[in-house]
Amino acid sequence: MTMKPLSRRRFLANTALATTAAIAAPYVHGVYAAGSLSVGFWDHWVPGANDTMTKLCNEWAKKEKVDIKIDYITSQGNKDILTAAAEYQAKSGHDSLQMPAWQPLDKADELESMDDVMKDLIAENGKVSAAATYLGNLDGQWVGVPQASGSQVKPPLTRISYMKEMAGIDVQKMYPLGAPPDKELADKWTWEALLAAAEKCFKGGKPFGLGLGQTSDSVDFVGSVFSAYGAVLVNEKGDITVKSDATKQVLEFFQKLVKVLPPDVFAYDDASNNKWLIGDNGALIMNPPSAWAVAKRDNPKVAADCWTIQAPSGPKGRFAPSQPYFQTVWKFSPNKSAAKSLIRYISSRSSIEQLVAASVGYDIPAFANLLDFDTWKTVEPPKGVVYNYPPRFGTIESIAAAPAPPKIAVQIYVQATMTKMINKCTQGGQSVAAAIDWASSELEGFMRT
Repeated sequence: MTMKPLSRRRFLANTALATTAAIAAPYVHGVYAAGSLSVGFWDHWVPGANDTMTKLCNEWAKKEKVDIKIDYITSQGNKDILTAAAEYQAKSGHDSLQMPAWQPLDKADELESMDDVMKDLIAENGKVSAAATYLGNLDGQWVGVPQASGSQVKPPLTRISYMKEMAGIDVQKMYPLGAPPDKELADKWTWEALLAAAEKCFKGGKPFGLGLGQTSDSVDFVGSVFSAYGAVLVNEKGDITVKSDATKQVLEFFQKLVKVLPPDVFAYDDASNNKWLIGDNGALIMNPPSAWAVAKRDNPKVAADCWTIQAPSGPKGRFAPSQPYFQTVWKFSPNKSAAKSLIRYISSRSSIEQLVAASVGYDIPAFANLLDFDTWKTVEPPKGVVYNYPPRFGTIESIAAAPAPPKIAVQIYVQATMTKMINKCTQGGQSVAAAIDWASSELEGFMRT
């Protein structure tokens, strides 16, 4: 239930056809009256979440005496990304637009600096996650404000009974409700331990549904493993560093893991792992609570047996795959001051607490001091199923392809270079060394793009 990202090259290829339709659509505006503000938000999949955002915006507008126009833009068909591309080219559109993941960096030359807003929000709400900092800050300047609405992480969502009976892991004891993790058990929860558990559950007929396809769920999951082992394809200076012992170690890990995964994992899209869990086919996926929420509706017995835990650790730490959203303000907006004022309002602790509650705990704030809301304790069944969904207890939010310079990283991400490497040395008959050589050649090509 996450979107497939688009590269800037694909934006430009599509925009020639899409711009006219997008600009003419009802959610894009080019003419403003005094005292008015046009804002675009992602169209949330959780029923009622948009209503809470609308309520907050109307509260602000009434207080500030601003005539506000709110549009909710779906990510289906990448309409939100196409809208951003169209407004970027036309230099006309919403005053403030919510953008996913890589978009603020791609459009940074037309985005207003948000340093003043972020200075205040960091003072109020604490440190910003590593992933949101990487994607929202370009050369020391904030180009977007991390938003809870739509932002997600993708830790393991497990079946309580299967993990206990087949893998011998009590996930509720390891990561309990309302308390820190059991240190002894959590310290043993490594990627090697996940591999051992996957082997046991595979033998028991309930393999892990861990995608290795080319859409975001797969890329995010694999990227977190690379981060945990310190395997960096391109470093922050732009040097190609894929040829390393760490990369070799990761690929050898996946050679073992692939043998105990469902045979179609290389064809997984972002709905495949959800369906796997909801259909009672496996013991673990890595996903936000969307799969559990649909199971609650369509297969309640499965939902009542689910439990979220923190990601496994590797030699370099514990990394949770992340997909942040950002609220941005265009440089061409005539209402920058009002747009920033609204962003401050919806980014307050009180507002974010309401948004998290409305999303049934799906939305993840990027600020360290906003990961303690009661919603994650009370969501059920079972009670506390998403308590360990927020990245706490030393878990680092990661984004695949970081810390490479963003123009290189986005190509690594969109082209799914990491999952393709795994495919080559597990399905393609190539050695690990050959897969790494292929990736090195691909990265050299990205440098020239």
